Amino acid sequence: MYNYLDFEKPVADLEGKIIELKKLAESGEAVDVADEIARLEKRSRDALRDVYRALTPWQKVQVARHPDRPHCLDYVKGLFTDFAPLAGDRTFGEDQAIVGGFARFRGEPVAVIGQEKGSDTASRLKHNFGMAMPDGYRKAVRIMELADRFGIPLVTLVDTAGAYPGVEAEERGQAEAIARSISACLTIKVPSVSVVIGEGGSGGAIAIATANRVYMLEHAMYCVASPEAAASILWRDSTRSKDAANNMRITAQDLLELKVIDAIVPEPMGGAHRAPDTVIKATGDLVARTLKEFAGSNADFREQRREKYLAMGRTL
Repeated sequence: MYNYLDFEKPVADLEGKIIELKKLAESGEAVDVADEIARLEKRSRDALRDVYRALTPWQKVQVARHPDRPHCLDYVKGLFTDFAPLAGDRTFGEDQAIVGGFARFRGEPVAVIGQEKGSDTASRLKHNFGMAMPDGYRKAVRIMELADRFGIPLVTLVDTAGAYPGVEAEERGQAEAIARSISACLTIKVPSVSVVIGEGGSGGAIAIATANRVYMLEHAMYCVASPEAAASILWRDSTRSKDAANNMRITAQDLLELKVIDAIVPEPMGGAHRAPDTVIKATGDLVARTLKEFAGSNADFREQRREKYLAMGRTL
């Protein structure tokens, strides 16, 4: 059974009936139910398609945060081989929210950095729900600088509600660590590709997402602040997060139109959590095409990034 979102109730009801009929058939309590199961499965597929064709921005936020959605380590496992993680920022300690190191991607060496939320209670606590401390961003800078030194392309996987906002993070220089990570993204001479696989929240996301190419999954979100935070700022009422989401233009489709991102990775019907292997492969295929394009280019990747980000918001 899936963890159903509130707007998926019609699908949940149908799929629940299908499971009940299958259990009855297996136990011998019901016979000749194949036709009814087939009919319900078709209705379920149609209902799922209808729901996901008309998702509102707030519903996309819910999909992006789905607990069963594949996270950074799922992509690392599915796309990379010989992954050698690096730990520590050489200043304070090790941050578990940001995972990074070096690996092979379809035979070629790459540097990998991503935010890991965790998939159960223990791992979510371990990785601090993907919200990094300053140590995590300093570790990211360390990996970027190593990649630059050895001429290795950088791939980043973005999935965070934002950098950790606690007192201890601020005491250790959270804002400065994020700024230095963004600066490193812009300064390295090697090509970089970033994929927003779930939430792309505020500076915590931009810190590793300032790349030559930025992609988003179809139902991911990328925003300057969470809808809840935006509602608190704009209306002093966090319960209006739905209104904020509908007005912030945080969906992949909006951001492609605004030229903030470069392409959208399609998700399986019903979201990435329904077919994680499919969406991980699709993400890998797009990254592979991009890195192949970069490998055959003599472009100045640092200058390309500079022009890319200076062009954002220009109206003339």
